[in-house]
Amino acid sequence: MQFRFGDYMLDVARRELRHADEPIGIEPQVFDLLAYLIQNRDRVVTKDDLLGSVWGGRIVSESTLTSRINAARRAIGDTGSTQRFIRTSARKGIRFVAEVVDVQSDKPPSLQAPRDRPSIAVMPFRNLTGDSEQDYFVDGMVEEIVTGLSRIRWLFVISRNSTFIYKGRPIDVRTVGRELGVRYVLEGSVRRSGSHVRVTGQLSETETGAGVWADRYDGEIGEVFALQDQLTMRVIGAVEPNLRKVEIERARRKRPENIDAYDLFLRALPFAATAMPSDADKALCLLERAVRLEPDYAIVHGFIAWCHEQRYLRGGLHAQARAAALRHARVAIEAGGDDAMALAMGGFVIGVVERDYQTALDALDRSISLSPSSALAFGFNSIIRAWMGDDAAAIAHATMGIRLSPYDPLIYLPNVGLAFAQLFSGNFDEAASAASRASSANPRFSVPRYLHVAALARLGRQNEAKAIAKVLLEVQPSFTISSLVAGNITTPERLAMLAAALREVGLPE
Repeated sequence: MQFRFGDYMLDVARRELRHADEPIGIEPQVFDLLAYLIQNRDRVVTKDDLLGSVWGGRIVSESTLTSRINAARRAIGDTGSTQRFIRTSARKGIRFVAEVVDVQSDKPPSLQAPRDRPSIAVMPFRNLTGDSEQDYFVDGMVEEIVTGLSRIRWLFVISRNSTFIYKGRPIDVRTVGRELGVRYVLEGSVRRSGSHVRVTGQLSETETGAGVWADRYDGEIGEVFALQDQLTMRVIGAVEPNLRKVEIERARRKRPENIDAYDLFLRALPFAATAMPSDADKALCLLERAVRLEPDYAIVHGFIAWCHEQRYLRGGLHAQARAAALRHARVAIEAGGDDAMALAMGGFVIGVVERDYQTALDALDRSISLSPSSALAFGFNSIIRAWMGDDAAAIAHATMGIRLSPYDPLIYLPNVGLAFAQLFSGNFDEAASAASRASSANPRFSVPRYLHVAALARLGRQNEAKAIAKVLLEVQPSFTISSLVAGNITTPERLAMLAAALREVGLPE
């Protein structure tokens, strides 16, 4: 369903807002609010209406509600004073007052899938419960997966309305790829036995029909919608990193003269992901080319910020690297209001480099609200909270990230956050385990190495600690205790404890 008002077009099925045929970035919740106002334009919409329909009945503050209404107004060029589109009725609510035309699209959304970005169609999951009354559960899960994947900015997702024409039909992924113009197809099934539910998922590449990923998830029915949410997030958490890996390989196979900003970004990811200065330099060569092609590419600015943060903290604490990190982090947050990964990157870097924890957590929390299955966002959040001293929240965020996306290449991030929080809480066995998992996931990253050393030293396992310390100096020969302390990553008391543990095994001062 599409609605035209003024020079704007709101496409509900594709979840797009356009102005003069140019897309406008808009947060999912703000989109939902605007769509609800337009669809109920014949009446004044109350606060309770919005809470029930847009927030699912959750209680939110007046400031949150006001900020979302203001964001909707900004997206369509309106203000609280002009009120051309959204008018406030004192003590009653708000109403969409502009003339709206319902428009039927003259071509299916599938024909509009971009060729230069990955695209996916989520097929109707098969209901294997033997009970047609369970269709609501199965279809609801598919709808939530479509919504969750739609929040991944680099991924184009075909609308549920287009894919549900395949319900009850045998599916050939190559045929679906041609008919819908997509690069990937996600299929699945739901089976129920008593109170036990099993969901399977399979992701395939449509050009070759080759499988990219497959897994299964189990749960107890209990609260139906809570289970649906849990299983949905786990599917999305697995699909995103697997798509990312396949897209990186696709970019590597492209001829150099054919690459664009998106391909440059993909090629940079493996270097940026090691989180070490030498690889950050290689990533920056590619990322800076990307922003020259697309100056407002929010996620690229986020990765540039992260690379400079790596060069700053583990490359000598140079002021130039610090300034560059903060500059690009702010651009990432400003330009990436609806890009979960850009917000996570920008927020994390500001928290690390400037110790502006409030700005960092605001951006990180917005990132998680946009993409609640992102191991990266939960990992960055856990690290910042551990440095702040909020160990309980840090452990909770890290545990959630690990549970939702255990095979994500960036899984080392929540494990690092968990190692910090457990170490500072005095849970040295748990800290050592988390640090070890982080090192296994990213062997070239020095941070989990020194956390592992500190945890083992506190456990009195000096020989093991010294062996890990040797590896630490191999991956970061310039490491010194004084440079770690000068980085000022956490409170003085925690830094002192960490430094003392590292001194026990003879790491250079």
